[in-house]
Amino acid sequence: MRAASYDTFGGADVLTVGERPDPPVGPDTVLIRARATSVNPVDWKIREGYLQGAYPHHLPIIPGWDVAGVVEAVGPSVRTGLQVGDEVWGYVRRDDVSHGTAAELVPAPERTVARKPAGLSFEEAAAIPLAGLTAYQALTEALQVREGERVLVHAASGGVGHLAVQIAAALGAEVIGTASPTHHELVRSLGATQVIDHHAGPVSEQLDGRVDAVLDLVGGDALADAAAQVQDPARVASVIDAAAVAELGGRYVFVRPDREHLDALAALVGQGSLRVNLACTFDLADIAEAHRLSEQGSPGGKIAVTI
Repeated sequence: MRAASYDTFGGADVLTVGERPDPPVGPDTVLIRARATSVNPVDWKIREGYLQGAYPHHLPIIPGWDVAGVVEAVGPSVRTGLQVGDEVWGYVRRDDVSHGTAAELVPAPERTVARKPAGLSFEEAAAIPLAGLTAYQALTEALQVREGERVLVHAASGGVGHLAVQIAAALGAEVIGTASPTHHELVRSLGATQVIDHHAGPVSEQLDGRVDAVLDLVGGDALADAAAQVQDPARVASVIDAAAVAELGGRYVFVRPDREHLDALAALVGQGSLRVNLACTFDLADIAEAHRLSEQGSPGGKIAVTI
């Protein structure tokens, strides 16, 4: 099979695309013929070696955690009802880092995949799982957002943020987002009733009152200011800084694979309540360029890779 991989940690130039052995089909594994994946900041952080203390790493590594494609084979103990030929999407995270999703064939534990929303292209579908699950789990579990509440989403035009705005609005919340002025119109189009320029001073001083919940996707000064943004610091969730949010009394969120949550996201897509903003799409041969773009900061949406 054709795949991207690297056999040493370093910059994007360590990535190569070539032939790799086909993966086995484990008893509880769904083998996916991938049609697309995406690039998230975690991908280049792993490639640089920054997460070696969090997971066992086995070189060479095929990068990527998002996938959309077609079921090629089903392990004998799989009980999810998936069959050969089904279109699926997933956040394929294992307990170690080795075989990712930037490959023609992806062995996915059954807990990590579900049926793909029919209305999405493979590239759109591959751009949602990791970011969408992060937003969904932060809003519904860590923050327990309820109808009528005011929710502040930092970096509301980013990969996770633009999905979080839509999910919070679908939950019935009034959403306030932070973004640079060039992205204010986009954030409003996603359902935010107010957009704050995060470069214009502390966000707490720009709010017309404390909010019920804060989703931090920035860290740093934005998170340090969060206690002044929210009525109860226990309802601050961060995906950036575990120690800092714990000091506030809030919650750190680290996304996990969850089939039911993928189905919940699919339902929102089907209702027209959730769409993904694709900033750009690369071919697999150009995945190193996709990594470089991700490293430069938010490109104003998600980065997809066609396989």
